[in-house]
Amino acid sequence: VQLQASGGGLVQTGGSLRLSCAVSGRTFSSYRMGWFRQAPGKEREFVAAFRWSDGSTIYADSVKGRFTISRENAKNAVYLQMNSLKPEDTAVYYCAAQRARTTYGAYDQRSYDYWGQGTEVTVSS
Repeated sequence: VQLQASGGGLVQTGGSLRLSCAVSGRTFSSYRMGWFRQAPGKEREFVAAFRWSDGSTIYADSVKGRFTISRENAKNAVYLQMNSLKPEDTAVYYCAAQRARTTYGAYDQRSYDYWGQGTEVTVSS
């Protein structure tokens, strides 16, 4: 299973970007898909996730109301629409897939089994 993240780039404060995550490889069904990010010198942190079974979504407080996670089943793809971007959103963004429910929960990267290579987002002030 491979996850390919794309769509990053340089944008001004207040701008928008849409990140994509394409899932390929053997037939794959996951429990949950998520986005994480890692800013320079900081730990990787949770951004957003949704559960395939019911489409429920969760977001980090820092992005709630600005970011939207969505899916496109036909393309086996997951998206992260990012609006009203701020300089503190600057980071490398990773998509991840969770095979089955774990005790760690959606916010913890230990729940996720597969990771994309990351796409860099830079928000200029």
